Amino acid sequence: MKSLVTLILLGIFTFACSSEKPQTTKGENEQVEQAPAKTFSPEATALLAKALQAHGGDRYESAHYQFVFRDKTYAFKNDGASYRYERVQEKEGVKIKDVLDNGELVRTVDGKPVDLTDKLRRGISESINSVIYFATLPHKLTDASVNIEYGGEVLIKDFKYETLHVTFDQEGGGVDHEDQYRYWINLATGRIDYLAYNYQTGKGGVRFREAYHSRKEEGIVFQNYVNYKAPVGTPLDSLPRMLERLALEQLSMIETEEVRAL
Repeated sequence: MKSLVTLILLGIFTFACSSEKPQTTKGENEQVEQAPAKTFSPEATALLAKALQAHGGDRYESAHYQFVFRDKTYAFKNDGASYRYERVQEKEGVKIKDVLDNGELVRTVDGKPVDLTDKLRRGISESINSVIYFATLPHKLTDASVNIEYGGEVLIKDFKYETLHVTFDQEGGGVDHEDQYRYWINLATGRIDYLAYNYQTGKGGVRFREAYHSRKEEGIVFQNYVNYKAPVGTPLDSLPRMLERLALEQLSMIETEEVRAL
């Protein structure tokens, strides 16, 4: 089996060279319009590959896990590009189960399917996607809608880190495609010890997360986070220094509990 680093390096650059819009019928002398090539720097590509390898590598491609987050039970099953996510919760003795199968959502209440409005369907899907996204970082950073940029080295609490900047294409990037992310990857371990993002929905916001209780479960790393907030408009790259100065407000704890492979 090829190493994950090789697959990521080849995959990203193959995508950059071969990405095209669907062809349409044109006359013999007309050229088919092509999308601009999508390329990433060798430094950004290598850094993402390093983080992927440290957090779980090829195991993500067939990962099947369950965990508890804020009193709800989540499960995810990956099969290459296919996936199935589940969320189960109980409210006043009623069992509500949401299944997101390759983007198609079905909700059942006590085993019976229920109709959902488009707005509610989108909201449930986005909520489930968000929880799985953060729980399985950096796996989703390989999606086609993701753009990565190398941000250089920085010291945080006397440890060396490399920074990865992440943005999203409008097409395929979801309703939050305008959000910007930073990931600080430990130079020694390859793990994401810190991450930050800003969001534009509502009045907007800035968040910074510090990882703790990092542990491997059947070969994949799961982490908890202390979740901080900063004033709207705060540059993401300034957040590590604000953490060191105790200038961030602690907002919540992001705790992924009772993790087990299925």
